[in-house]
Amino acid sequence: MGSTTIRLDAEGFPIRVDADKGWTAPSLPGLEFPGCTPRRVKRSEIDAYEGRIEFWDADAETAWVCEPATPVHERPSRALAALAERIAAVRGSPVTCFGSMDLLLRDGDGAPRRILEADESLYLHPLSANLPGSAAMVVGVHDFPDVVLEVDHTTDARQGKLKLYEAWGFPEVWIQVPAEPAPSRPRSRLPGLTIYLLEGGVYRVSGESRAFPGWTAENIHAALDEKAPTAATLETIERVGLELGAREGTGPDDDPMLRSQRRQAMRQGIEQGIERGLTAQREMLRRQAERKFGRTAAAEFVSRLEAVSDPARLAEAGERIIDCDTGDDLLAQLPSE
Repeated sequence: MGSTTIRLDAEGFPIRVDADKGWTAPSLPGLEFPGCTPRRVKRSEIDAYEGRIEFWDADAETAWVCEPATPVHERPSRALAALAERIAAVRGSPVTCFGSMDLLLRDGDGAPRRILEADESLYLHPLSANLPGSAAMVVGVHDFPDVVLEVDHTTDARQGKLKLYEAWGFPEVWIQVPAEPAPSRPRSRLPGLTIYLLEGGVYRVSGESRAFPGWTAENIHAALDEKAPTAATLETIERVGLELGAREGTGPDDDPMLRSQRRQAMRQGIEQGIERGLTAQREMLRRQAERKFGRTAAAEFVSRLEAVSDPARLAEAGERIIDCDTGDDLLAQLPSE
């Protein structure tokens, strides 16, 4: 951005002055974006702007950006999307994750007024919701995401973005502070996840998600910080998925993949149970034949029964043990498969 100095404006807010371009990055009273760098992006440029932003304001013609994105910053949003897919499968109906899409507020003429970009946006009922198109989620046009996630690795969304989410009416916002520290993060900013629920137009902090019943802030933070889901996390999200399904009358059998897997497991279990039963039945026949005709005849008898998988035919073979007088007679009258 060139050589930059910082001074205070008339209201005492810090502003950046780009000495090379003669551009002053304005401050917005009441809104701060710690960890972000302001860049001039004019109204005429915003539609074509492809960079990642935290916030853009039309009057200020300024975008606040935070880059580059690090694995520590990106991992929680990817983890949330993956866990949401697992919850959706257990619930038996889909969840849609839009990632870091633009959240757009238009002015009275329909032109872009302000833009936020979340780290992750989730819709729990995509089949019935009015979803965003290919460009952005527009406030007043599309349904709000059920959950918006902000990851504060080097930033602090509470100072600006959270205030805008509240003013625009987003129902539930999560702010995750990863356990892995960042050099620029104040020591007072402790790791954890905070859930903000909109009630009466104002956010209140909650220990549990409203969108995902039974999923606590503590458990969500741990799940988003894990490099791979632990057994405890998988148990928790299964419980959450079942609770959502119970409310909506759906379950794992309504998910095509889980339904197929469960049916396959059932078939395998039945087949294994049948085979175990046949093995036990053949062993019983071997002992009976050995007691009457000796070990050699009994071994040959059971060997010939290996190809018999019909329990009724095995029962018929057992009757031959009673009816026959010699081992030769027994072996000559075995039932065929």
